[in-house]
Amino acid sequence: MKLNKRLLWFTAVLVVLTTLSKLLFAPRIEWSGFSPVMAIALFSGMIVTDKSKSFLYPLIALILSDAIIHVLYLSKLFPFAGFYSSQMLNYALLLGAVLIGWALKGKNYLRIFSGALAAPTLFFLVSNFIVWMTQGGYVRPMNAGGLLLCLEDGLPFYKNSITGTFVFLPVLMFMYNYLTGKNYRIRLV
Repeated sequence: MKLNKRLLWFTAVLVVLTTLSKLLFAPRIEWSGFSPVMAIALFSGMIVTDKSKSFLYPLIALILSDAIIHVLYLSKLFPFAGFYSSQMLNYALLLGAVLIGWALKGKNYLRIFSGALAAPTLFFLVSNFIVWMTQGGYVRPMNAGGLLLCLEDGLPFYKNSITGTFVFLPVLMFMYNYLTGKNYRIRLV
């Protein structure tokens, strides 16, 4: 991943896309979770050959978009903060999608589909399990029924996360090819 103007443009587009998605969708509960972040992390794991640098795209998009949101929040122009107490845990869970991208190296449609399904599913299961374990704002019983209730609470976000991943992943592939001049090819099988 050589640093050049085209990669900088691609990175800037990722930040803008992430920020706009948060501004438009996050405050509306029926759209919360619809974001390119999962797709960015998955795609980064698939295309960046230097594994130590494959976390850069999602981290840059997350940190800069959250900083913008936080400034808007402090200015009373956005309903919630960009930075919050459990943020590092969410970042770590989102970066798990990079690892899925490493494993799948989405060179064919089946692998890309599998990754687009696996990344949001893993995030949903682990994040809701953590919320249940830590009573993170939801008072649910500490039994199997309480865990199922907590998972049920997260279903709207899960739906939006899967939808966002399936919408934004092809967009990212197109933008990457267009803005970097590279040709990320996908085989049918």
